Order: sequence, then structure tokens, then C-alpha cells
Amino acid sequence: MKKVVSKKPANPTDKERVSREQAEQAVRTLLRWAGDDPQREGLLDTPKRVVTAYQEWFGGYTQDPAKYLQRTFEEVAGYDEMIILRDIEFESYCEHHLAPIVGRVHIGYLPTDKVVGISKLARVVDGYAKRLQVQEKLTAEIARCINDVLKPRGVGVVVDAVHECMTTRGVHKRGVSMITSKMLGSFRDDARTRQEFLRFIGIRGAE
Repeated sequence: MKKVVSKKPANPTDKERVSREQAEQAVRTLLRWAGDDPQREGLLDTPKRVVTAYQEWFGGYTQDPAKYLQRTFEEVAGYDEMIILRDIEFESYCEHHLAPIVGRVHIGYLPTDKVVGISKLARVVDGYAKRLQVQEKLTAEIARCINDVLKPRGVGVVVDAVHECMTTRGVHKRGVSMITSKMLGSFRDDARTRQEFLRFIGIRGAE
């Protein structure tokens, strides 16, 4: 029987494996495939613009979201109640169709002996959102990062987003959003804690 050797997956952060010129040429190929001429005036600089946009849209591959949570504060006068940052806007891209995912993230956690600057929570969201994603994975990654680094008593993350792969293609259904949640620690084990979090972020039925 022939032995099957699994290949190590390519490192998405290894920019040397694809040059900028190769990336731009790929865009030209897609333009031709779509039926247009990449040499016409209006499209001459499009490959450069697309590659530059990709650097921004997928900048999360060069970031380690956990590093944003390394600096914490302990002088909080013994505060140990729930901390919530809601309505964190984000933009991501579906890994199945490269279509935009646009929405909001709500984060809550119960600190132990330290808290983190609220802007860092937003940076964690961006660090994971600026990658090819599915919403379920994005939700879990944000929650686990906060849980692993801050070691709180509990973490709750809710993501509410619109998927352009559903609104601009396929079933073409607008006005539809998808909600996912990840609860860890006391947010998962204690119904009262979970309900308090959902009530604060305005989820219906949490009263």
C-alpha cells in the first residue's frame, strides 16, 4: 500500500511565496476571464489598486491579536463586575466567495484581577476579521483569544453580520443578518450572567 504523505499547509503570512507582480498578474487574468481588457485605460491601474486593497483587507494575517491584550491594568479599585464593549463595527471577507461580511461584534467579560483597554478589544476583532473568514470561526476566535490571555471568569461574544455572498449572488436575499455567539466560563455556565450580557447588548428575549 502506498504511503500517503500529508503536505504541510502553506503559511499564509509568508509573503515571499507570491510576489506583488504575480498578484497583479492574477488580477489581470481574472479581468480577462470576466470578459474585459486589462489593457484598456480604465483598467490599467486596477491590478495595483486591487493588490493594495488586499493588503488592507487581509492585514490580519500579519497580526497577532493576542499581543493587543498583553498590557493590562490592575488598579481598578476592586472592580469585578461585567465589562461590555458593544457595537464594534467590522468588515471581513467570506472564505467561500471572497464576498464582504459586514457587521458588529459585542464583547463582554467578567474580570478577575485585571482589565484591558477597551480599544484593544476592538483591535482583537480587526485582527481576526481582516482574514478570510466564516462567521462562526470569527466568533470563536475572538472569544478564545480574550479567554486565553486575560483569564477572566467568563467571556461572551456575539456577532451580528450581513453576508454579501447571500445578498449579491445565489439566493439574493437582502435584509437578512446572521447572529452567532460564543460563551465561555460563567457566561456559559450561569444563565443569569448570560442573560445580563444579552440584555445589555439589546438581544430580544433576554429579559
